[in-house]
Formats: sequence, C-alpha cells, structure tokens
Amino acid sequence: MMVLFVAVVGLLLAAVLALWPLSSEKPRSPQRFRGSAPVKPPGSHAEPSAGPATLEGILAGQLLSGEISQRQYLRALENLAARDEQRHPLILRWDDRPGAWS
Repeated sequence: MMVLFVAVVGLLLAAVLALWPLSSEKPRSPQRFRGSAPVKPPGSHAEPSAGPATLEGILAGQLLSGEISQRQYLRALENLAARDEQRHPLILRWDDRPGAWS
C-alpha cells in the first residue's frame, strides 16, 4: 500500500513539475516556438521552387491553369494508366486471386 501511495505522489509531482513552466509564461506568438515555420501574412502564396516532377503533376497544373479541359485531362490519365499497366503489370500470387479461397 505504501508503494502505491509513493508511486501516485511521484506521478502527481512529475506532472506538476512538467506543466509548471507553461502556467507561468505569457502566451507566445506562433513565430517564437522552436522548430515552427514562420507565419506568413494572409494572401501571400509560396512560390514553388521547381515545377511538377511527375506527368500527373504537369497534367494537374495544366488543368488548373485552363490549358486543357477536364475531358482532355481524363483522357491523358487513362492513357497514362494504360501505359503504366503495360510497363508494370500487376502480378498476383496464386493464393491472392479472387475466388482462390472460396
């Protein structure tokens, strides 16, 4: 019983000591926290350092900028998926086939 009492008091003391600095400080701005990114003013957008690295990213950028229509985007993705299936076919093991365990 004494061991349980000491353990509970120790845990309470550790919790109070861990939270003590937080209660005495004034609220800090988000920019002062170590490891956080600087806060940018509303309305300022970060410019990407490089363009899209994949064909899907390029197509999405063209769709968003209005260079291609939604139909052209979907057709290009269909062709891209078909090309990917030819280059890297999905091979299932004998026990992963649908109905193999039925």
